[in-house]
Parts: sequence; C-alpha cells; structure tokens
Amino acid sequence: MVKFNFEYKKKKFSLDVLERRSILEKMHGLMFKKKSKPLLFIFNKEVKEPIHSFFCVPFIAIWFNNDKIVDFKFVLPFKPYIVPKKCFNKFLEIPINNKDFSMIKSVFGL
Repeated sequence: MVKFNFEYKKKKFSLDVLERRSILEKMHGLMFKKKSKPLLFIFNKEVKEPIHSFFCVPFIAIWFNNDKIVDFKFVLPFKPYIVPKKCFNKFLEIPINNKDFSMIKSVFGL
C-alpha cells in the first residue's frame, strides 16, 4: 500500500492505494471484489486503453497524465467500453465502498 496524492479544483487528496504495475495485476482491477482499497494502475508509457466494469461495484475512474487529471467518470457495473478523452499513464479506481468515495464524488460533481 502506498500514498497517492493529487489535486483537483484546489482540493488536495491523499489516498492509500494498491499499485497495479504488472499485466496480471492490471487484468483484474475491481472485478469480483465486494470490498477493495482504491487501485492505482501505472503504465510505462502514455496509453489510451479502454476499460470495462463487468463484475465490478460502481467506482470513480480518474485518468492522469503524470500528475495532471485528463478525465474522470462515475462508472456503473457492466459497461463494456469506457475510454478516457486523452492519453494517460496512471489510472485510479475508487470503489463505492471506499471511505473516500463520497467526498471525491461530490468534489468532482459526479
């Protein structure tokens, strides 16, 4: 577990996250998890890969290029194709069952 810090609309966030770096770690994400810490997916280069939400609880998806937010969405279960507006190299999933979910959802206007 590591701390991940970011800022949005002059509000600072510091979350305990589980990092996902390997292909195997990235394949699962929040799938089949009823309870999870936020997951931070880290990529070696900029990508624009879609995600899906099959077998996931609702979550907030936030895409970063370095430390700048490039897109965010509130994701409901069983969506087959979710893609950000721009390329990213970090991707954060914050599940609905996480204590930070409500605060972040309201700040992001979701």
